[in-house]
Amino acid sequence: MPDDSPAPRDAAAAQAMIRLLSIMRALRDPDHGCPWDIEQDFASIAPYTIEEAFEVADAIDRRAWDDLAGELGDLLFQSVYHARMAEESGLFDFAEVAGRICDKMVARHPHVFGSEPRDKSAEQQTRDWEALKARERAGQAQKGVLDGVALGLPALMRAVKLQKRAARVGFDWPDAGGVLRKIAEETEELAAARAGEDPAAVEEEYGDLLFTLANLGRHLGLDPETALRRANAKFTRRFGAIEARLAEQGKTPAGSSPEEMDRLWNSVKTTEAEGS
Repeated sequence: MPDDSPAPRDAAAAQAMIRLLSIMRALRDPDHGCPWDIEQDFASIAPYTIEEAFEVADAIDRRAWDDLAGELGDLLFQSVYHARMAEESGLFDFAEVAGRICDKMVARHPHVFGSEPRDKSAEQQTRDWEALKARERAGQAQKGVLDGVALGLPALMRAVKLQKRAARVGFDWPDAGGVLRKIAEETEELAAARAGEDPAAVEEEYGDLLFTLANLGRHLGLDPETALRRANAKFTRRFGAIEARLAEQGKTPAGSSPEEMDRLWNSVKTTEAEGS
């Protein structure tokens, strides 16, 4: 039987990592590499990095574990890609990237790598984690509460991070009820902006409503990105069922009335409810 102890697995992982770094160097080789890869820079690769992270989340949401292995590899390749470009520019290399995350994880887990006791609740460990991060930010001269929340994050995700930061210093509703009342207020303000026919005001009030809806998710213990991703999947599934039923009648959505599609939508919902 093969030796399944940690040492051989770690050695195999190290060899695979060395191979991946070698592949990246070959792709970026100015004389013999891939022309597309050679032309890329941090800005052009960043959208792919974000996309790969969401594909990881999608595979987890679908519980597609074989897909997850591939998507995690794609995301790892993005880190290798950025590190290689940084090395070419004399900024840092992959060893420094790996070293920094190792140092950070050791520093943030004194109950594992240090002398602190491990008998803490998950909530206490979360509070300790946030306290350590706050001290790190202070050492980086980040003085504002919201400093360091990345601008490049997806807007919904960034909204939640901003709200969490503000909540740490007491700027928050005490419960979800206050957020629901704020949603009602923002909805009224959006309706008023629409009545005023001011596109800029409509966009602003719509943004306020979205921001408050994200806050509601936080108070309910839900991740807005995950909830919306699942709503997207549900919509895609149900609309596909509508298309299939129309196709059985020799029709398409474009050739059907909104009323007919609405009836089919409700029928699909009923079928799903009965099957659940």
